Amino acid sequence: MKRLLIIDALNMYFRAYIVDPSLSTNGQPIGGVKGFLKILQKLVRETKPDEIVICWDGEGGSQKRKTKNKGYKEGRKPIRLNRDIRNLSENEEIANKIWQQTRLAEYLNELPIIQLVLPAVEADDIISVVAQHPLYNGWQKVIVSSDKDFFQLCDNETVVFRPIQKEVVNQKSLVEQYGIHPQNFALARAIAGDKSDNLPGVGGVGLPTVSKRFPFLGDDMSFGIDSLVLHAEENKGTVKAYDSVIEHQDLIRENYRLMQLYTPSLSVQGKQKIDFALENFEPELAKTNAKAMMIEDGFGAVNFTDLFVAMNKIVADSKL
Repeated sequence: MKRLLIIDALNMYFRAYIVDPSLSTNGQPIGGVKGFLKILQKLVRETKPDEIVICWDGEGGSQKRKTKNKGYKEGRKPIRLNRDIRNLSENEEIANKIWQQTRLAEYLNELPIIQLVLPAVEADDIISVVAQHPLYNGWQKVIVSSDKDFFQLCDNETVVFRPIQKEVVNQKSLVEQYGIHPQNFALARAIAGDKSDNLPGVGGVGLPTVSKRFPFLGDDMSFGIDSLVLHAEENKGTVKAYDSVIEHQDLIRENYRLMQLYTPSLSVQGKQKIDFALENFEPELAKTNAKAMMIEDGFGAVNFTDLFVAMNKIVADSKL
């Protein structure tokens, strides 16, 4: 079985940016770029992918979701370096963070990797398109992200690798751990809410309660909100959770529209652009350019041999 690595780019970039303390030879933070490439090297060494797709959030995030809910993802604190000693002002730090992200995209352009980004579209929706794309039927898809949103995409061919938690989530483990099937995970989270996206849930009804009071969500079939409300109506008055779900069913419907990835939130034209990029990609490696960029950016001593070996293999295998 061929293997496709699908990377939630900002999730991985911010992880590297915050944690990696690397400075360039001129004293500027470079951990976002360097750390990302080091994580990528570890990933390709461990997963041995046949193809890699890196998905970025478009500028401004999901316009469709923000139109539906103006509070979506509002109130998030700006991401800053995790350092006791800072050598940059806040504005300099912001400029450096943007430069590193832009520079990282330039590095990845030198590697046999597909990068996808669409204006006003979240990486979540692009990842959903890629994971469900018919081009990769029969492939194992590994989504790399710590975000639980991707649990709903798990199936017989798709798993989620969470680097921070160091766990691989698949269809079976998800049901065992949460008592909820991937086909119903978006519905369960619509009840529980998601504080990180500023989406309040039904008070007092978290995922453990959802699993306990709505056990059919663990079945291998997709249930809708109407089934949820009907079950709650049949059991109202017995426990508070059922009454709360009935009372907040409009909130659950709105959350579900924002959280579900089964049908990605992007235009037909956006989907066509992704199709074209995936179907027409020809892997190429510009190793000399990448190494020259590392010297220019003051990476210092770092060994990326395994990364380049893996990239060479992707190019070679594509020509077979």
